[in-house]
Amino acid sequence: MAGVGAGAGADKVAIITGAGTGVGRATAQALARDGFTLVLAGRRREPLEETARLVAPARAVAVPTDVSDPASVRALFDKAVESFGRVDVVFNNAGTGAPAVPLEDLTYEQWKTVVDANLTGPFLCTQQAFRVMKDQTPRGGRIINNGSISAYAPRPNSAPYTATKHAISGLTRSSSLDGRKYDIAVGQIDIGNAATDMTERMTAGVIQANGQMAVEPRIDPAHVARAVAYMASLPLDANVLFMNVMATKMPFVGRG
Repeated sequence: MAGVGAGAGADKVAIITGAGTGVGRATAQALARDGFTLVLAGRRREPLEETARLVAPARAVAVPTDVSDPASVRALFDKAVESFGRVDVVFNNAGTGAPAVPLEDLTYEQWKTVVDANLTGPFLCTQQAFRVMKDQTPRGGRIINNGSISAYAPRPNSAPYTATKHAISGLTRSSSLDGRKYDIAVGQIDIGNAATDMTERMTAGVIQANGQMAVEPRIDPAHVARAVAYMASLPLDANVLFMNVMATKMPFVGRG
C-alpha cells in the first residue's frame, strides 16, 4: 500500500485519539505524509506535542482529551472545527487494558476503566463526528475504529478488553449503517500484536489458551499506520468495513 494515499489528505482534517504514542503516533505520521491536517487527542499534553513536532507543528494541533468524558469530547470536536473548519476522518484509537488476572478477581473499577476508554470513548467520538460530518460542506466523512484480534478470539484473563472489542465491532456495524444517509463511512482495523507499550510483555512470554507461556511476534506500528492511511484515502463511496493487520506468526489462526 506504499504511496496509495499520497496526496489523498490534501485539505482534509483528521482527528486521532490516543495520538501521543504507539499506533496513534505512527498513524499521525502516515496521515501527515498524505497531506492531512491533524487534531491530536490524548490524556497527556507532552506526548501529543511531541507527536505534533514529529509531523510538523503547522500541520497539527494537540488537544488534551479524556475520551470517556462527554464534555471533553465535545470540546475536542469544537476545537477541530474552530481551528480547521471541518472534520473528514476520525480514528478512534485510544484504549487501555486491565491486569491479566482471573475474571473473578477483577475489580469493578478495573472493568469500568476499560469500558470507559475502549467503548464509551469511541461512542462519544462517533456521536460528535456524526453531528459535525452530517452538517458540513461537502457533507460526510470517515470513522475508523481500532478493534483488535480480541474482537474475534479472546486471550486468557482478558474479559474487559475482549468484551469491549467485541462491542466495538457492533458499534462499527451499527454506525456504518446509520451513517449511510449522511455520507459517513465507518470501518474497523483489527490489529494483531503491534509493537507498542501495551504489547511489550509479549517479548517475555504471555499465557496461551492451553495454559503454556509463549513469546509472541510483534510488528512495527508503521505497518498498521499504512493500513489506516489506505482506509482514510478512499472516496466516501468506498469503504473497508473490516481489515486485519497482524504479525504473520502470532498465535491467532488456530488459537486455542
